[in-house]
Amino acid sequence: MLSRLVLPGLEPSDVEQLQPQDSYEGLSIEGGDLSGRDLSGITLSECELVGVTAHTTLLQHARLVETRIERLNAPVLDATRSTWRDMELSGSRIGALDIYDAAIRSTRLTGSKFDWINLRSSTLEDVLFEDCTIEELDLAGVTATRVSFVNCRAGSVSLAHARLKDVDLRGLEMGSVGNLEGMAGATLDAQQVTALAPAFASHLGIRVEG
Repeated sequence: MLSRLVLPGLEPSDVEQLQPQDSYEGLSIEGGDLSGRDLSGITLSECELVGVTAHTTLLQHARLVETRIERLNAPVLDATRSTWRDMELSGSRIGALDIYDAAIRSTRLTGSKFDWINLRSSTLEDVLFEDCTIEELDLAGVTATRVSFVNCRAGSVSLAHARLKDVDLRGLEMGSVGNLEGMAGATLDAQQVTALAPAFASHLGIRVEG
């Protein structure tokens, strides 16, 4: 069970202060626009960002540690090869989230909507998705341990070459699933198994008649 993030007294700041490759600790940022900014390699520790817009912002190789992000508006966000640890993302609207080859640990994502999450080749450990809607979830090549979904929906899920351990999918309503062999190591409920039965049969080359 992930514990809620508790932040110490924070210093009010603004998005203009943030620069690539720099490290920041204990900042509270409310509002502002990071659209088009290159913040590659930035480190945010024990920070809070609320109501920030970040369209086409670059967060490649960023480190987000013990940080809370609320009501983020980001039609396109590039966080490839970033590190998220003890993170909370809530109440946000993100279109395309490119976060492949990332390391995501002890992170909670709640009450948010995504058009596409690209987690290809990422490592997830102790991650919770709660009350999230995801149109397209790409988990190809992920290594996921102790990941769970609560009251979530994904229009499509890709699991090619995924390596799952203690991944609880019972709280994820899935429209379609690609590469079913990648589902090994996941937990499903009986209703999900019934719904996926035709896909399992097709994958195994089983002909169902009558």
